[in-house]
Amino acid sequence: MEPLKYRDIVIREAVIKDAPQLVKWWNDGKIMAHAGFPNGLGITTKKVEQQLQIKDKTRLIIEIKGKMVGEMAFYPKDKDVEIGIKICESNYQNQGYGRTILSLLIAYLFEIGYTKIVLDTNLTNLRAQHVYESLGFKKLRVNKDSWHDQLGKAQSSVDYELVAKDFVDYRKGNGK
Repeated sequence: MEPLKYRDIVIREAVIKDAPQLVKWWNDGKIMAHAGFPNGLGITTKKVEQQLQIKDKTRLIIEIKGKMVGEMAFYPKDKDVEIGIKICESNYQNQGYGRTILSLLIAYLFEIGYTKIVLDTNLTNLRAQHVYESLGFKKLRVNKDSWHDQLGKAQSSVDYELVAKDFVDYRKGNGK
């Protein structure tokens, strides 16, 4: 995959040299709490390097003005594609970047032939839900107490889907 670029944002495939940064983010409980890991993953650089070599999931790095600020992933799920995003550097959160970054990836996924994009988020992550819905994602269902975080606390999630006709592209004057 060629890097995706828009203004000062670049989304590129993660490579082995990115493993130490991913380890730092993934072991940070504050960053990983929404994904069910309030104590972080406790993962090693070697394990991340191994994961980056598995090609069933495309792991991406988000850069803004040349600085690594987060990560994304996408992978086929049945006939659809599932995505995930984390803006890990707090100085870049709540700045309007999420919609633009997601717009870059979503447009690319539709261009390469996917017809539906799916994702889920924690029911308590209201900011993410707002962002997804502003991009045109439709809420499918709430999964009440459907999983437990690493502390054993029940968590609920929300499933979303997006088809091309509903996509609101924030690169077209709708946002940052």
